[in-house]
Amino acid sequence: MEMFWFIPTHGDGRYLGTSEGARAVSYAYCKQIAQAADELGFSGVLLPTGKSCEDSWIVASTLVPATERLKFLVAARPGLMAPTMAARMTATLDRFSKGRLLINVVAGGDPVELAGDGLFLSHDERYEVTDEFLSIWRKELEGGPVDFEGEHLRVEGGEVLYPTAQKPYPPLYFGGSSEAAMKVAAEHVDVYLTWGEPPAQVAEKIARMRALAAEKGRTLKFGIRLHVIVRKTEEEAWRAADELIEHLDDETIASAQRIFSRMDSVGQNRMSQLHRGDRSQLEISPNLWAGIGLVRGGAGTALVGSADNVAARIREYAELGIETFILSGYPHLEEAYRTAELLFPRLPLRREDEADARAFISPFGEMIANNKIPERRARTGADKAAPQTSQS
Repeated sequence: MEMFWFIPTHGDGRYLGTSEGARAVSYAYCKQIAQAADELGFSGVLLPTGKSCEDSWIVASTLVPATERLKFLVAARPGLMAPTMAARMTATLDRFSKGRLLINVVAGGDPVELAGDGLFLSHDERYEVTDEFLSIWRKELEGGPVDFEGEHLRVEGGEVLYPTAQKPYPPLYFGGSSEAAMKVAAEHVDVYLTWGEPPAQVAEKIARMRALAAEKGRTLKFGIRLHVIVRKTEEEAWRAADELIEHLDDETIASAQRIFSRMDSVGQNRMSQLHRGDRSQLEISPNLWAGIGLVRGGAGTALVGSADNVAARIREYAELGIETFILSGYPHLEEAYRTAELLFPRLPLRREDEADARAFISPFGEMIANNKIPERRARTGADKAAPQTSQS
């Protein structure tokens, strides 16, 4: 499996829904998180997109030279970007980063926000545009020139002169829970993403996507987007979850839920249905907590628990077919370290550099008596004992 982290270009802090403990999302702070993720051994980072975020393409281009191996999952926005221009941007950033670009296809789910960006299309029309956009984008990066006339997009002689580093183009990631979205994914993308729903719901999505892709003669990989609150013990983890939302009042939650209710995103609706704005029943599946979705759009669930239990839940998703885990935690700098230190030794990670097996993270620790390298001790409990019972 691969572990990704998250660059919080829409805000970060110790608590949700309050300015208490909040942090300014400066370039310096984003660079700290990216460099930490790079050093710790995360495979890549997701950069969010939308009205509330700093532009993902510009952020990625500034962080590429500050990192060495980290890949950047950057949003392409059909309807807001012309496909030929998006293809040129892709080729440049992929080549200049030496093959460290990944593309996250985002059709959008908030009609009010999209109207502010000048896009006035229905839900299904946006996925028609996405289908046409990706048809043009892929053909141009495969070699072009492209002549294309669809219901929404038209290109004559579309061409990208400079090639991408990755062939035929950087991998396409995509998340969408509606039938229209799934059909587009089956036709075009490489990695289908889901938000952190209970395992049974994720299994249903994967089965549906595999069937749709098979009809097209294609196979897909799968990823999941989750927050994580991992500690040494269950008690510590659930206490941290409670503290994260301790400043939320009922009006703040209700205000956020009113905004989510206007959206036509099926995925957002599924997230909201997990908790229905009720903070009293937030553990919706063992170690899966919906508290973040009370006020945060998009990914609204977190794996909460001891390192052994969270690792066990991750392995359960992996058994369903999930290979890429895109994680985040508040605040993102400290939680990147905590996640790597507690989870990485307990999981079968795909690593680019195994030259020094002792250093699953870096640094490997302080020298003992200025002379002795600390030994890596065997794990306890992760593979020997059954998971503990979670508690809320």
